[in-house]
Amino acid sequence: MKERRLRQLEGEDRAVAAILIAEGLKVARSAGAAQIELILESYLPYLERVGALATDLGFRRTFEKALLWVLLYRLWPRCLEVMVLVKPTTVVQWHRQGFRLFWRWRSRSGRPSVEREIRNLIREMSGANPLWGAPRIHGELLKLGIDVSQATVAKYMVRRRGVPSPTWRSFLRNHAEGIAAIDMFVVASASFRLLYVMIILGHARREIVRTAVTEHPTAAWLSRQVTEAFPWDTAPRYLLRDRDASYGSYFCSRVEAMGITEVITAPRSPWQNAYAERVIGSIRRECLDHIVIFNERHLRRVLSSYVDYYQRTRTHLSLEKDCPDSRAIMPRRIGKVIAIPQVGGLHHRYERIAA
Repeated sequence: MKERRLRQLEGEDRAVAAILIAEGLKVARSAGAAQIELILESYLPYLERVGALATDLGFRRTFEKALLWVLLYRLWPRCLEVMVLVKPTTVVQWHRQGFRLFWRWRSRSGRPSVEREIRNLIREMSGANPLWGAPRIHGELLKLGIDVSQATVAKYMVRRRGVPSPTWRSFLRNHAEGIAAIDMFVVASASFRLLYVMIILGHARREIVRTAVTEHPTAAWLSRQVTEAFPWDTAPRYLLRDRDASYGSYFCSRVEAMGITEVITAPRSPWQNAYAERVIGSIRRECLDHIVIFNERHLRRVLSSYVDYYQRTRTHLSLEKDCPDSRAIMPRRIGKVIAIPQVGGLHHRYERIAA
């Protein structure tokens, strides 16, 4: 019975509130506050009766709340656009976020932060040395005078998945020391004779190990050149060459006796012997394309001059702008710069001399 009466009161209360709002707005547009007061006094006995019964049922809605919303809407019609309804979970989430921000503010005076330079150095060491762990990097930092904990090093290391592996660059560099390449090219002399140039190149620092010139390249001649290029125990592990018929079985037997494994490129694939082809191209572009060769002796002299320039003066991109025979950096305070002609004046070497 009480529940049914409560539902009746709720419906009547809403109807009375709607009437009050409509009448109040209508009067406010036409007259003044005096008429609003008369209307509210006419409904006051009914509201008192409803309020007394609602109090008995444990439920009470005051007239002041309805009047407050009427006045608020009258003074500020856009109030409904600003109001936002939220769920209880949203309120709980706001409380948790506020709690996090509060404790972050309370904990701002914890451990001192690690400098950006040290963090970058730890990441650089970790990236450049994939086989190093936190203890190894921590020990290296201590040798540099950087005192941080090993846990801090582990925190800022580069994260990896799976087993650490070296980069392809380091892998190839580790194997380049045991690789050499051999190749030949042809030079036409002033009398249209064909001269064959043999070149042996070491992959480690792109050094030209040996050059030789002949009119008739045979397997025995090529075998002798390899023997003279790698005396005693200096022979490389691998020798890269193409499928030229001049090498022959005699050459293969000599190379095998020296403990060298031949790596033969695919047919018509000069790109597989790229380093040797690149050196041959440099010899042509920087030297032979600008000189008319008279005979075999002249060609040997020109090649000897260029090889000396190549080994001791010419910088290489693959060697970080250094020479196969490392070239020292001369400080500016030594003196003025002079030019030393090389390869007959086609190139120059620049050095500083004391004033």
